[in-house]
Amino acid sequence: MAQAAVHSGQHDHHDHHDHESLKTFGFWIFLITDCILFGSLFATYAVLHGNTNGGPTPHELFEMPGVIAETFILLTSSFTSGLAVLSMHQGKKNGLIGWLAVTALLGASFIALEVTEFVTMVVHEGATIGTSAFLSSFYTLVGTHGMHVSFGLIWMLGLLVQLRKRGITPVTKRKVEVISLYWHFLDVVWIFVFTVVYLMGVM
Repeated sequence: MAQAAVHSGQHDHHDHHDHESLKTFGFWIFLITDCILFGSLFATYAVLHGNTNGGPTPHELFEMPGVIAETFILLTSSFTSGLAVLSMHQGKKNGLIGWLAVTALLGASFIALEVTEFVTMVVHEGATIGTSAFLSSFYTLVGTHGMHVSFGLIWMLGLLVQLRKRGITPVTKRKVEVISLYWHFLDVVWIFVFTVVYLMGVM
């Protein structure tokens, strides 16, 4: 009887581990589709960025100090995300929650700066998404990245609530590792945005 109970417990643990592994695999599939999505958006921007239709050009429109600040904030958030994962592996719940909260705060600051940039372009420069093919591809590419960051923030806030209630469990551990991977992915995409869109645009 005792052996049967032990065997049943081991079987349940194995099934739970397989379930978590399957969810992680599903997330990798999601990242692959996201790579295809952003690859298509970058290709579209590369084709259309010169079609300004007499409107403002990238050199006239982009304010690099703000963009550099966005870049610094997002890259810093990638570092704090790594510190959160490190705290988790050390079993430090408070450290995990603290660094994850700092990451979310930095991500929110990034979104605030990006929204400010878009509002300035539209209100002060009259550069709307319909002004030119360049601006259509620009807003679509940068806006899609911003939407992904916003989704990541909502996801992160929900995870913070779970961590406070449940602590570090196999489920929350997997979720932290996945959100950290997602966040690093968005940082890599932003480096390409910063280089291809902004740096090449003002040169």
